[in-house]
Amino acid sequence: MSYARGEKERRIMEKSGILKNKLFLYLTEFFAGMSVMAVELGASRLLAPYFSSSQIVWTIIIGTIMIAMALGNIYGGKSADRSPDPDKLYRRILIAAIWIALIPVVGKYIILGISALLIFTVSSNFLIIAAFVACMVIFVFPLFLLGTVTPSLVKYSVDSLDDSGKTVGTLGAFNTIGSIIGTFVPTFVTIPAVGTSITFLIFAGILIALAAVYFLSSHRGQKKVAVSAVIFVLCCGLGYSDSFAFWQNDLSYEGESIYNYLQVSEDDRRVILSTNVLFGVQSLYMKDGGLTGMYYDYAMAAPLMIPDKKAEDMNVLILGMGTGTYATQCKKYFGDMSIEGVEIDDKITALSRQYFSLPDDVKVTTYDGRAYLQAIDEKYDVIMVDAYQDITIPFQMSSVEFFTMVKEHLNENGVMVVNMNMRGNNEGNINQYLSDTIASVFDHIVTVDVDGSTNRELYASSNADMVKTLENNANETGHSDLRDMMLHVADTSSVYEAGDYIMTDDKAPVELLGMQVIDQLIQGEAAYYKDIFEKDGINGLLESL
Repeated sequence: MSYARGEKERRIMEKSGILKNKLFLYLTEFFAGMSVMAVELGASRLLAPYFSSSQIVWTIIIGTIMIAMALGNIYGGKSADRSPDPDKLYRRILIAAIWIALIPVVGKYIILGISALLIFTVSSNFLIIAAFVACMVIFVFPLFLLGTVTPSLVKYSVDSLDDSGKTVGTLGAFNTIGSIIGTFVPTFVTIPAVGTSITFLIFAGILIALAAVYFLSSHRGQKKVAVSAVIFVLCCGLGYSDSFAFWQNDLSYEGESIYNYLQVSEDDRRVILSTNVLFGVQSLYMKDGGLTGMYYDYAMAAPLMIPDKKAEDMNVLILGMGTGTYATQCKKYFGDMSIEGVEIDDKITALSRQYFSLPDDVKVTTYDGRAYLQAIDEKYDVIMVDAYQDITIPFQMSSVEFFTMVKEHLNENGVMVVNMNMRGNNEGNINQYLSDTIASVFDHIVTVDVDGSTNRELYASSNADMVKTLENNANETGHSDLRDMMLHVADTSSVYEAGDYIMTDDKAPVELLGMQVIDQLIQGEAAYYKDIFEKDGINGLLESL
């Protein structure tokens, strides 16, 4: 029986002449490994505008892909032993390539469809479940197919036990090298240059070309190759768009950077930057020059909390500059104060000059906020920490060590103002952790809830009388709208009673804490639409939307 099977395998390999060249087998392993990593990185960019790019979402992506690869390895090994026909392997590669090419065409619709379904059926952990289901539906099948490549190639490439170790090692090396390239090329080349959609198409095209070389060289499977090529061309025509908010046709700008999905929209009153298509405003510019009606107005209290110094004489540092809303507003209301910002995403900085009228004399450094503090000796009167974006909270900017560094860069009686963008109510929520952590570093803390939003502003200083100072300075400002706003901040502020929820560089579970709060916010929003659905059905729901 073993002789007959061995003879059958030999005849199959003879029919597939190109497989006699082990280099082609190694290249198959190389491109398969490269495509797996490219799809993984593409998955993160496809999901981020809807579910964020937090560590939790990355964990879901990596976990589901590992599940797919493990199942593919098992199936590929059994399939190669049972029926060692290389046509089946390269057919699977073709199917995986077509599936990957279809992701830019239908992936965004699948994500929104899953989200719409789950928001009415899931009562907790919505983002986790929605991201996991989206990953399972969109990415598991093609990566399961690519997971069959390695065990199949081992079957075709090992001639004898004498050189099996060397052959398997070489296959592993080619897979690893391909994976390395598949990690760097999307991140630093294709996604910034041409976007996520075309990145999927590029790597799908590589896999189709690989399978085409096999089938055409063996003089069979031409129809499969032709059909795959036609589908790929159609996907290139339908899926090239990098628009994630495909239902909006009036955006001033939509694109991607290494770090973010970026969307600029505007109306008669303001220009808005968003890095999430479902919720959140990250920056805005008021065309009429007035107050924003958002947390930026509250944060402008910080310069007025400093005694015996005029606001226009102060040095201000903004960590998480965005498009410079805070800097622009301070310039308008406080005069020619010295302001500089740190923003890790240089594309956002470019947008700030193009769409948001950030003054040219405001210096912006492209760097991580904490790393910037560590590299300079300058001291400031106000340091604004505005680096927390939807549920993406950088742990290195939420620890005792970070806030200690901020305090060291403040002048005497200087003020740190922190925008905490998700106001939680449960015991041990993310804002409680942040506030307790800051309270372990600073002597005096007051907080203010921003009306009409989930934001809370926190002010920290060594000055025990910063609220009283704010009241005095507010009454002296020449802008009536600013005066009223600052007096409102003073009236609604409260001294924070510190607890024991402390975050350090070693332990800062910001992703889980943020997910808990955003889950509560989503439940609150969904409850409104659930009531409409229960009363008026799907027609009533569609009318409300």
